[in-house]
Amino acid sequence: MRIFRHYTGVADVARNAVVALGNFDGVHRGHQAVIGQAAALARAEKAPLAVLTFEPHPRRFFRPDEPPFQLTPLRSKVRYLRSLGVDALFILAFDHELSQKTAEDFVDEVLIEGVAVRHLVVGYDFVFGKGRTGNVALLEARAAAGGYRVASVDPVRVETGEVYSSTNIRRHLVEGKPGLAAKLLGRLWEIEGRIEKGFQRGRQIGFPTANVPLDEYIQPALGVYAVWAGIEKGADTEWHMGVANIGWRPTFEGKFVNLEAYLFDFADDLYGQMLRVALVEHIRPEKKFDGIAAIRAQIAEDCKAARQLLERITIEGLNGPPRRASMIETPIVS
Repeated sequence: MRIFRHYTGVADVARNAVVALGNFDGVHRGHQAVIGQAAALARAEKAPLAVLTFEPHPRRFFRPDEPPFQLTPLRSKVRYLRSLGVDALFILAFDHELSQKTAEDFVDEVLIEGVAVRHLVVGYDFVFGKGRTGNVALLEARAAAGGYRVASVDPVRVETGEVYSSTNIRRHLVEGKPGLAAKLLGRLWEIEGRIEKGFQRGRQIGFPTANVPLDEYIQPALGVYAVWAGIEKGADTEWHMGVANIGWRPTFEGKFVNLEAYLFDFADDLYGQMLRVALVEHIRPEKKFDGIAAIRAQIAEDCKAARQLLERITIEGLNGPPRRASMIETPIVS
């Protein structure tokens, strides 16, 4: 997959592509339907498959003081899009200049002149341009003159009627329901980051933990989770069962929310490495303990509960035998 940070002077191999356009935070099953339709058109037309997205998310640009809300920061989003077979990824900087571009200018300058889009695929509710005046109707109205075609994808729903959407996924995570979030994502939701050196209190009580900052990730319900933890090994990811606490660490008067993951049957030094922590199930809320002995006893119970859960829940968040450390990638389930 080739990545372009601009829409001018684009290499010929990425022009005249079928383009899926959107923010795609989460790359969930609704997004996969949009990209999947673009992929089908690209195969039929023997054209490249491209995705055009924005960084930062427009919501972050317009509301910089809002608490973090992202499901997939850029690094994760790129990995998921690559796994979908995308040939070219356009990541446009969402800055003041782009925010002031009218919907008509965006179509003319970015889609037609810059990318030379052949066929455009968007979600039914996609809006763009200054004042959010651009929509599917405007794209269709300008298609003939612009020499491109447009396809919009209707909302995709689970069997209960719930729409696959980033908003619904965020709600499930905040409510401590990662299993429901996984159904909408098509995979377990992950927090990914570089392991930082903490106060090593876990090591002192017999449960050494890997500390990962939340940074721009949405803050899920605080507490203890059964998790799969993935350690990057070159092009592969080595997965381990584990348990993680997301919270303030009230017993030790923590100053910020952090993720601390304890990997079962693992003793190597992980400082400085990238860790992917996939949330499987919320075991209990965060609470304050009277001392080290109480913490140690509770962690032992948490580990027991997590092992039992992970023995019957796969890395994809579906029923069946777990996929073990030989697994290379967290697949996006279709």
